[in-house]
Amino acid sequence: MTTRRQFAIQLGSLAALGAAGLSPAARAQALPDLARLLVGFPPGGSADNVARRLAEKLRGAYATNVIVDNKPGAGMQISVSTLKDAVPDGNTLLLSPPAPFTIYPYTYRKLPYTADDVQPVSMVCTFPFALAVGPAVPESVRNVPDFIAWVKANPGKGSFGSPASGSTPHLVGSLLGKLAGVELTHVGYRGDGLGLQDLMGGQISAYSTVLGSLLPHLPSGRLRLLAVSGNERSVFAPNLPTYREQGYALDMTEWFGIFAPAKATGATVQRIAEAVRTAVANPDFVRGLAEFGMTARSSTPRELADRLRAESAEWRVNIKNIGFSADS
Repeated sequence: MTTRRQFAIQLGSLAALGAAGLSPAARAQALPDLARLLVGFPPGGSADNVARRLAEKLRGAYATNVIVDNKPGAGMQISVSTLKDAVPDGNTLLLSPPAPFTIYPYTYRKLPYTADDVQPVSMVCTFPFALAVGPAVPESVRNVPDFIAWVKANPGKGSFGSPASGSTPHLVGSLLGKLAGVELTHVGYRGDGLGLQDLMGGQISAYSTVLGSLLPHLPSGRLRLLAVSGNERSVFAPNLPTYREQGYALDMTEWFGIFAPAKATGATVQRIAEAVRTAVANPDFVRGLAEFGMTARSSTPRELADRLRAESAEWRVNIKNIGFSADS
């Protein structure tokens, strides 16, 4: 026979479970066993680091296990194509910068996907680009006008590197040359490692990349920051002026976002967006991204879609002005 006290305990337990929505066992059963987070870059880079921190926060909340699946190569075309062909059940996601959808349609003659093959879900973080110079440039060069004046006075020495030909940092550097009316010779690398070595070794004059890749090298004194590309100064380098402050209209902030297959249902997209929003707001995630000079930030699917359209229209004009083609 159930006593009055036992009945009260059982009733209290049921009320607690009802408030939680599901029991722990039921919640575990409701979660998918496995979700994949595709990344179009090799392990160790900024995108991979963000993906792994995000997967950690999604694990046990969005799916029982969330793994990072690196699909580098072909300018992220492999990773985007993998998402395009995935089952649209929410168990395969993509972490990507905007370039495959805002830049590559105008720099490649043919791509194995279109922007309609994916669904924007949520932003994850934002970060600016920055320009640095090394020992090949005199110590007297302390800002962008100084650098442009030095390039004009030293024909043939105005080289700048970036993590890849056709990458956004490459195009930002090329736009600077157009705005300043100087010839800046681009040197493309495979990632920042070798490029920064060449910059600090004096093999190239300048380097354009994400701010977070440059910050760890400042204490060495072998490079100097000249400008940041955001529309305002970065909290991670508050004394570094923007390009616009120095007379060059380069207001560009990069971001990583989450994408789902195009045929994912509205309910699936909303479930992903809610999980990402919770993960991105986690203080540990915010602190972890700050180590890379990145600001954690989520968005709604519509906000991200609107941003993609606006940036795509802007890059269409910019790339025509630059005259760059990835196929040349």
